[in-house]
Amino acid sequence: MNDKDIVKLDNTDRETFNSKYGFILACVGSAVGMGNIWLFPYRVGQFGGFAFLIPYWIWIIILGFCGVTGEMAFGRAMQSGPVGAFKKSMERRGKKHGDIIGLIPVFGSLGVGIGYAVVVGWIIRFLVGSATGALVNAQDSGAYFGEIAGSFGSVSWHIIALVLTFVIMNAGISAGIEKVNKVLMPLFFVLFAVLAIRVAFLPGAVNGYRFMFNPDWSALKNPKAWIYALGQAFFSLSIGGSGTVVYGSYLKKDVDVIYSAKYIAIFDTIAAMLSSLVIIPAVFAFNMNPGSGPPLMFITMPEIFKRMPAGSLFSTIFFIAVFFAGITSLVNLFETPIEALQSKFKFSRIKAVSVIAAIATCVGLLIENGDVIGVWMDFVSINIIPLGAIAAAIMFYWVCGRGFATEQIQMGREKKVWPWLEPLGRYVFCGVSIFVYIAGILLGGIG
Repeated sequence: MNDKDIVKLDNTDRETFNSKYGFILACVGSAVGMGNIWLFPYRVGQFGGFAFLIPYWIWIIILGFCGVTGEMAFGRAMQSGPVGAFKKSMERRGKKHGDIIGLIPVFGSLGVGIGYAVVVGWIIRFLVGSATGALVNAQDSGAYFGEIAGSFGSVSWHIIALVLTFVIMNAGISAGIEKVNKVLMPLFFVLFAVLAIRVAFLPGAVNGYRFMFNPDWSALKNPKAWIYALGQAFFSLSIGGSGTVVYGSYLKKDVDVIYSAKYIAIFDTIAAMLSSLVIIPAVFAFNMNPGSGPPLMFITMPEIFKRMPAGSLFSTIFFIAVFFAGITSLVNLFETPIEALQSKFKFSRIKAVSVIAAIATCVGLLIENGDVIGVWMDFVSINIIPLGAIAAAIMFYWVCGRGFATEQIQMGREKKVWPWLEPLGRYVFCGVSIFVYIAGILLGGIG
């Protein structure tokens, strides 16, 4: 790459992560979220137990290599989030308006963040209810959740979630996002491991393990098992042309992005497995329905904790861990629009954070209802997020020119990049991203 190939890439004023481990943990924090906790265990049960893990692991490997790696390298190469990165990509071809295309993943990330903040507010409310005993003492868990998830039923907790998020973000990349993820992500894994050990001693938990680890291989003949495994891997790894691109733009040039992507995929998978080892055996131990989505976390799990000795304690541990997963994901989602304001309009950090905080609060209050949130999140995740992923993949692997992706992925890596990696990104990853978009529309969402 020479000076003619691209607009100036070095931005000495741009903040960076202090260490590659801090960067990895921040990306893990982005990836580990509600999908690992309230959807993955359900998919395992829906499609053959352990058999489901085969297509899931295959997609994790493929998407990790060319999706996560590509988005990291793309952001670092352009020293910008999607707005600036897309603009510079198009300028390489003598074209304009790449920044307009870059708004797609920005709006997608902002949209999911707005809805996600409401859910994190619910989590905080349930955490407090667990600590005080109000949750396990509630006679009807469904009614308890319904009151919180009703119209304006959790405004104060929603605001607390936003305040905590933007206080972290206002501190910046290394002093805020990196430091918080270095603490919260290890604690998340420790707390879920504690819960998994406790659940193992519940009478009847062994039936859950049999269900998980006694595979129904016939499920692999079902195309939907492969499609939903793809959706689970795609969304769990936070592929969308937004957050990973932005975090990559804060990455130093001596960091091996393949190494980083590998550990992000590993820890994200461990988080999903730990969630399954907590939820599935517990559900079987108490003969309950292992459904998916908010009812699993906010109705089924509280019912389980009610029947468990020291239920209030373990409910508190559970919701602390879930809160850690939620807040770290929320930080990543809002970083994309904040970076866009800083990059495009030269806003200061505090001004950009303030603008996005105001938008998130105003719009979030308008949609603060469980039913509305579901429609909102489905629309954004089905119609906008995959489009952002497609756009970023095409920009990096096609618009920037042949060899560009290999060169940028090679940066910071001692071993030579495999010659098949760029073709895998060009044809397989771009094709898979398009398939996720189409399948999501046809099936009403796949992740």
